[in-house]
Amino acid sequence: MDTVPDGVEVVASLDRARQLDSPPLLVLDAVTGFLDRHGIGSGPLAWQRIGDGQSNVTYLIERGRECVVLRRGPRPPLPRSTHDMVREARVQKALGEHGVPVPEIVAVCEDESLLGVPFYLMSRLDGTVITDTIPSHLSSAEQRRATSEAVVDALVALHGIDVTRGELASLGRPEGYLRRQVDRFSGLWEVSATRSLPAVERIRDWLGRNLPASQAASVVHGDYRMGNLMFVPEAPARVLAILDWEMATLGDPLADLGYLTATWSEAGSPPTPLELTRVTRSPGYLTQRRLAERYQSRTGLDLTPLPWYQTLALWKAAIFCEAIYTRWQRGERPDDTSFGPSLGTGVPRLLERAGRYADLNHAREGDRYQHHRRR
Repeated sequence: MDTVPDGVEVVASLDRARQLDSPPLLVLDAVTGFLDRHGIGSGPLAWQRIGDGQSNVTYLIERGRECVVLRRGPRPPLPRSTHDMVREARVQKALGEHGVPVPEIVAVCEDESLLGVPFYLMSRLDGTVITDTIPSHLSSAEQRRATSEAVVDALVALHGIDVTRGELASLGRPEGYLRRQVDRFSGLWEVSATRSLPAVERIRDWLGRNLPASQAASVVHGDYRMGNLMFVPEAPARVLAILDWEMATLGDPLADLGYLTATWSEAGSPPTPLELTRVTRSPGYLTQRRLAERYQSRTGLDLTPLPWYQTLALWKAAIFCEAIYTRWQRGERPDDTSFGPSLGTGVPRLLERAGRYADLNHAREGDRYQHHRRR
C-alpha cells in the first residue's frame, strides 16, 4: 500500500489540494480528521484504489487495526442528480435491513469541503470480485456454472423484496419508470453530447413507441453485472455482497435482467466498452439465453419483451459513456488514459449493438417487438 504520497490523485493535505488546478480524489489529512471524529483507527493511514468503476471511485483505507472502504463520486463538475453518495448509502442501509447482502455503512460525510464531494465509508469484506481472471476456487466447469447461477439467483432474491412499505417504499415511484428512463437519458444526451450520432434519436423513438407494460415492481439495481458482485472466497460459488447502488430505485425488474444479459460477455459476441467481465466468454459459464431462462423459471415473468429491455440497457449505456467521453475531452478526467479515449469508437459500437436487439439494423423500426407482442 502507498502511504501519504503527494500527487494529482491523492495529496497529503488540504493546503496542497488548493494549489492544484485539478482537485485530487483523496486528501489524507481531511480523511484522517473524519476518521478521528468517528473513532476509526489511530495514527497514519494507508490507501489503495480498488475496483473497476469508470464513474465513482473507491479506496481501501487502512489505519492501525481498522480497515474501511471509502466511496466517493468523480471530480466535479458533476451532472445534475448523479453520483449521490448520501442517497447510495441510505439505499444500502435499507437493503441490508431486508437481508440483501451489502456492506455495512460505517459513516457518511455530507461536508463537501473535505473532498469536494460527499462520500461514505463502508465495511471491508473478504471476498472475490470476478473481472479479468477466473479465481482458482471457482475455475472448474461445475463452479463456472454455479457462479452464473448465483448471479441470477441473487437478482431474483433482490427482485422478490416487498417494496410497498418501510424505507424502500420511498426510493422511487415504480409507476412510469420505463417512460422516465427514456426521457431522462434523452435529456442527458442533449446536455452532454458534443457530436451527432443519429442512432441515439432513432433508438429513442423506437423505445418510446414500444414501451412494454411492467409486470411487477421491485428494487432495480441499475448496474447489475458480475463485476458488481463479490463472491465468498471459497467454493461453492455464493454471492457475499452486491455492490455499487448509485443508480438503484424502484421500477421494472426486467430492466435489471435486460442490462445483465445485454452486457454479459459470451463466446462469439463482438466486444463493447461494457465488456467488464470477460471471463464469461470461457466455456462453462451460462449464456445470455440460459441466464434469462433461469430467471424466468424462478420469477414466472413473461420474457417476450426482453429485447426491448436489452435495447434500453445498451442505449442508456451509450449515453452514459458519451457523458464520460465528453468529460474526458474537456480534461475533467485527467487520470483516464484508456477508457475515455476508447469511447470515441466505443459509443457507436454500443449503439450498433442496441440496434441489433431492437432489430433496427435489419428490419423496419418497431417490427420485431410488435411481432413479439402479437405472439
